Amino acid sequence: MDKKSTIYYIPYKFRRVENLHILLWLIKDTFWALNFRYPAIFMIIPTLAVALLITYQTRKISSEFLHNLSMDFWITANCTWMVGEFFGWDANLIGPYGLREFSIIPFGGGLITLAYYYLFVANKKGFREKMIQQTQDLILDTEKAEESKSSK
Repeated sequence: MDKKSTIYYIPYKFRRVENLHILLWLIKDTFWALNFRYPAIFMIIPTLAVALLITYQTRKISSEFLHNLSMDFWITANCTWMVGEFFGWDANLIGPYGLREFSIIPFGGGLITLAYYYLFVANKKGFREKMIQQTQDLILDTEKAEESKSSK
């Protein structure tokens, strides 16, 4: 398959959710940067919830699923670090370690997820064709679900 002629697309409702996620994450991080403690902490809930929804929506496309799972780890690490800074738990919480150091755990989870993808999944023969097929199947499933909703 020619890489130049391959066009990647996802269902419109998935793209809308991804765009909403960008907005929520920017709001959360803006509150963090402005040191608005409680609004930033509140924004963890919708930001992480939408990230998990995106991961769930892409569960049938392994390349997208693993990247979105890695993003879930990243957001978790980001939120852990943020909470640590807000409450002074970013150092010396347990011995010399604080939430900043503990955020390495979810960051590591994201790195391990992507290492698995790039080392073991993406290098398989026929990988691109499989991803194209998974994407097309998901789009068809989504279109069928939308048609059945609109016919009711």
